[in-house]
Amino acid sequence: MIDEFAKDNLHGRLRRDREALLWKLDGLSAYDARRPLTATGTNLLGLVKHMANVEARYFGEVFDRPSPESLPRWQDSDGSDLWATEDETRDRIIGFYRRTWEHSDATINELALDAPGHVPWWPEPHADTNLFAIVVHVLGETIRHAGQADVLREGLDGRTGLRPEHEQPIDEEARAAHCAKIEQAAAGSAAPGNA
Repeated sequence: MIDEFAKDNLHGRLRRDREALLWKLDGLSAYDARRPLTATGTNLLGLVKHMANVEARYFGEVFDRPSPESLPRWQDSDGSDLWATEDETRDRIIGFYRRTWEHSDATINELALDAPGHVPWWPEPHADTNLFAIVVHVLGETIRHAGQADVLREGLDGRTGLRPEHEQPIDEEARAAHCAKIEQAAAGSAAPGNA
C-alpha cells in the first residue's frame, strides 16, 4: 500500500516538474531558447534535451528496457546533450522529450519500486539499484534543471513560476523596490564587523 502511494506521489511530482521545464520555453524566440545564458553555456532548450536523454537512459537502459529513440552509447557522452545544434528544432527536441516521458512512464507503471536496475555509469557499489532510487534520482535532476530554467527565464524576460495558471503579471516598480531593499541589506552587511 505504501509503495503504491510513494510511487504515485513521486511520479506525479515528476510529471509536474517535466511540464514546468517545458513551460520555460513558451513564447521564446528560437535564439533565446538556445543561446548560452551562463559562462558554461547553459541554455533552456539544452536543459530540455539533456533531461530527455537522462530519462531515456535511466528509465530505459538501467532496467533493460532500451529507449525506442536512437541514443549514442553512454560511454560516448561528450556534452552535446546540453545544447541544440542548428538543425535540431525546438519541436524535435520537445517531441523527443515527450516520447521519452511515455517510455519512462511505462517503466514506472509496469515495475515495482523494488525492481532491480543497474547503472553502468555509476561507481561500485552504487551501480546496482532499484526503481525507487532511480525515480528519486531523476526527479531530483528534473527539479534541479527546472530551477535553473526558472532563473534563466527570469533573466531573459522576468517571467517566473511553476505553472502558467499561477503566473502573476510583472510589476516592475514592485520588483525594483524589492531588489533595492535587498541590495541595501547586502551593502549594509559589508560594513566592518558584519560577517
